[in-house]
Amino acid sequence: MSWTLDPHHTSVAFSAKHLGVATVRGHFNKVDAQIELDDPEDPATGRGKVTIDAASITTDNEQRDGHLRSPDFFDVEKYPTIVFEAKSVTRSGDDFKVTGDLTIKDVTKEIALDYEHGGVVVDPYGNKKVGGTLTGSFNRADWDLKWNVPLGGGGLLVSERIKLEIDGELAEDKEAATESAQAEATA
Repeated sequence: MSWTLDPHHTSVAFSAKHLGVATVRGHFNKVDAQIELDDPEDPATGRGKVTIDAASITTDNEQRDGHLRSPDFFDVEKYPTIVFEAKSVTRSGDDFKVTGDLTIKDVTKEIALDYEHGGVVVDPYGNKKVGGTLTGSFNRADWDLKWNVPLGGGGLLVSERIKLEIDGELAEDKEAATESAQAEATA
C-alpha cells in the first residue's frame, strides 16, 4: 500500500558539535518520500525512499547555511539531493532497525537507524496516518563532507559525528486503498 509523507508533520533534523563543547542543530525544510507499507501496524513490512532537498538546509544562521550549501560541504549546485533508500526493517526489541543506503554527494554507504513506531491513527477527517521516529548517527567524512579546522588542543572545529532525528508522519494513499479494497472484494 502506498503512503504519502505529510511535510507539515515531518522533521529531518541533525546536530553536530562545535569546538567540541556546543551542539549546533539544524534541519532540512524540503523532504519527499515514496513509501510502501503493507501493514501499518508492522513497520517491518515497509520499504521506500526519502529524498531531501540539500539546499533547504537551515541552522538559523545564514552565513553557516551558505557554507553548508557550498562545495566545502553539500555542494548543492552539483548535488541537489540527499537520498535514503530503505533496504530492510527488522524488529529490535520493542523497536525496529532500519537499514538502508544513504547517498550524499554521489557517495552511497549503508547505515542503520533505530526506529520507534508511533502507531496508527485515523484523523478527524477519516484519513489513516502512521508515524514514528528514526534516530542514529554517522561519520560525515565517509560521505566526503571533510571540511574542518584543527584546533590547538587536538580537537576539530566541527565534529565528524553527525546525529540524526527524523520524525515522520505518513498518510495512506486513499486512491490506492480504494483500489486494493475493490480488488479484494472481487477476488
